[in-house]
Amino acid sequence: MTLFLEQMLNGVQFGVMLFLLAAGLTLIFGIMGVINLAHGSIYMIGAYAGTWAAAETGSFWLGIPAALAAAAVTGAAIEFLVVRRLYQRDHLDQVLATFGLILIFNQTITILFGRQPLFVSMPEMLDGSVELLPGLVYPVYRLAIIAVGLLVALGLYLLINKTRIGMLVRAGSTNREMVRALGVDIRLLYTLVFGLGALLAGLAGFMAGPILAVQVGMGEQILITTFVVVVIGGVGSIRGAFFASLILGVVDTGLRAYLPGLLRRVMVGPEADALGAGISSMGIYLLMAIVLLIRPKGLFIRNS
Repeated sequence: MTLFLEQMLNGVQFGVMLFLLAAGLTLIFGIMGVINLAHGSIYMIGAYAGTWAAAETGSFWLGIPAALAAAAVTGAAIEFLVVRRLYQRDHLDQVLATFGLILIFNQTITILFGRQPLFVSMPEMLDGSVELLPGLVYPVYRLAIIAVGLLVALGLYLLINKTRIGMLVRAGSTNREMVRALGVDIRLLYTLVFGLGALLAGLAGFMAGPILAVQVGMGEQILITTFVVVVIGGVGSIRGAFFASLILGVVDTGLRAYLPGLLRRVMVGPEADALGAGISSMGIYLLMAIVLLIRPKGLFIRNS
């Protein structure tokens, strides 16, 4: 039972990381109508900027504003220089342009930092583990990631649903020309939304640093999963992204942890491990197919 609870917490922690990425992506993709394949590159830039700043200053905490600033500035620059010219173009043009940005960012990071992975040490106060239940010991840093993700989810919900800026964002996603006619600078609003989505990706990248290796191409590895989250949750829905992230995090972690063991009861070890790994890798895509069969628009409607 203790092992099961630990794996579920791992799933929630992974889901929270996905949400930080998916929240930004659903703002950009769902509300602005732009397919931004470079979103994973912004995640990588945040990880590199924060890790470099933490290593240079010797302070993990100074890495956080560095990661947020680098990601937000990069996102705003992408919107201003590239994406702004693609709003009225079809999705293929958006895919090609942002895929080109992936290549540019990967080569730039390689030139600046090389191909060797970077690592960042956890701060002393977040190092170690805490006993949540008798026999259930869990790393403090992973609990901190969960807490940050929940706070971000609450903040985004309040921003989108309870503020004037959120009202303008929702209105702009429905009828851009009407909002512009009312005197709102829709271009500036979209730049701010793009920057906010990028900031969240940068935060996710830096927080992943102590757990995963910070390396070139790390954004592409998680980008496809993030798109799955957006599709399952409902394009443009922050609430949908939150619940879909948690569901996918728990499902993916549970399958990888338990499916090979279950298959070993009916198959020989190597074959069970190979089949279990394959099915586990497909698990989230099978879940997406099931959800789309039942609810083609995702679990939640747009702007919820």
